[in-house]
Amino acid sequence: MRVIGIGNFPFPNDDEGTYLAQAWAVRHGELAHYTYWYDHPPLGWIQLAGMSWAPDWLLPDLPAYVQGRIAMLPVAAAAMVLLYVIGRRLGLARPTAAAATLLYALSPLAVVLHRQIYLDNFAVLWVLVSVALALSPRRHLWHHVAAGIAFALAVLSKETIAVLLPVLVVAVWQGSHASTRKFSLAGFGSGFVLTVLFYPLYALLKGELLPGAGHVSLLGTLKFQLGGREGSGSAFQDGTDAHRLFTDWLDRDPYLLIGGAVAALVALAVRQLRPAALAVLVLALVAMRPGGYLPQMYIVQVLPFLALTVAGLVQAAVTRLPAPRAWLRPAAAVAALAAGAVLVAPHWYDRDRAAMSADDNGVYRQAARWLHDTEVGDRAKVRLVTDGVLWLDAVDAGYRPGTGVIWHYKLDQDPAVTKTLPHGWKDIDYVVSTPALRGERQHLPTLRDLFAHATPVATFGEGGGRIDVLRIQNDG
Repeated sequence: MRVIGIGNFPFPNDDEGTYLAQAWAVRHGELAHYTYWYDHPPLGWIQLAGMSWAPDWLLPDLPAYVQGRIAMLPVAAAAMVLLYVIGRRLGLARPTAAAATLLYALSPLAVVLHRQIYLDNFAVLWVLVSVALALSPRRHLWHHVAAGIAFALAVLSKETIAVLLPVLVVAVWQGSHASTRKFSLAGFGSGFVLTVLFYPLYALLKGELLPGAGHVSLLGTLKFQLGGREGSGSAFQDGTDAHRLFTDWLDRDPYLLIGGAVAALVALAVRQLRPAALAVLVLALVAMRPGGYLPQMYIVQVLPFLALTVAGLVQAAVTRLPAPRAWLRPAAAVAALAAGAVLVAPHWYDRDRAAMSADDNGVYRQAARWLHDTEVGDRAKVRLVTDGVLWLDAVDAGYRPGTGVIWHYKLDQDPAVTKTLPHGWKDIDYVVSTPALRGERQHLPTLRDLFAHATPVATFGEGGGRIDVLRIQNDG
């Protein structure tokens, strides 16, 4: 289901191109394709680098973002297996754990977001590893140490998932013997802290831990991420980015989101389900905080725990039914399953079929083909501006990475790039104008100047989703 139409839907997100280009940089011996400014810990795209070489080698004719999406499929598959394992370790019966896995696998939100190149998918995978180890039935100390290490790897893949730390503490508490619990908690904390400290240690050794003149810094970027970034507004206020995101999520899958949120509130009273329920509530509270920044892919972190709480609460309710006859509880479980299927299946079927059959991305395929096939002179000397999605396609086509093909964000924001543009916009030959790039021109003066002196030479698609190739009119 995730494979069918993977390159056709959804429309590429500029973040996908960024992470894929950073993975390309790792494969070429660098942490990022431009100056690494600690926007995220690098482990996420380091993992992507280890997985993206195979699609690149086996399917070289596909656009770069499609190759990257194919590399994400094993991550989604591993997460489903781990979800089943966690379900069993939470005390769910095999059919119930399988049902939770199906809820997770078939949700339209998961089908779309798991095929995209997001660091959150790697972070969720490591969180599930951590929860599975924390709830290990053997209750060995090394399992809890390994749970701490796995959770640190999750944070080093996407730092925002650190808010789940209380959930992991609860999981270790429930998964340890009372007599050795303090050692288990200490082992978990040691594994987590000692592993996650590698990130600030790296910054310290490079002289980039503290803010200062002439260099990027970990703490300076962290301050920007926490307080300097424009917020998404309140989820409850019409017209805000957060409200639009919640509306989109609910439109795609209201059943798992609303049902899982209600189930989480009730499941807090069920000891075995408490870690999953607490995860849902913590992530929901963070998402609904006023004034914070809320990214589109944030919902990825919540989905596995929603599925566990819904399936687990149904099982808890069925097992609490009086059973004067042996067939009553199985019949109640089948009835709950049938009712859910009748209510949910039509909506999910329509949404999942649309994700598999839609073709929104022909313009990106055509633009990538133009970059590869069109003669523009010596590509090693031509200077081209594009968005993150097409950056790697341009590099593969022979344009010089970094300062030959330029990611549009770096025109005015990276001194290593701006110093190579002594004449500003006049040093650029072409712009590949995509929706993401056009959306940023009011914030980037050089990009705005390029549009003012550009002539279209090729156009793919129409309307707001089109892609234009613009030649810069530079008499000098």
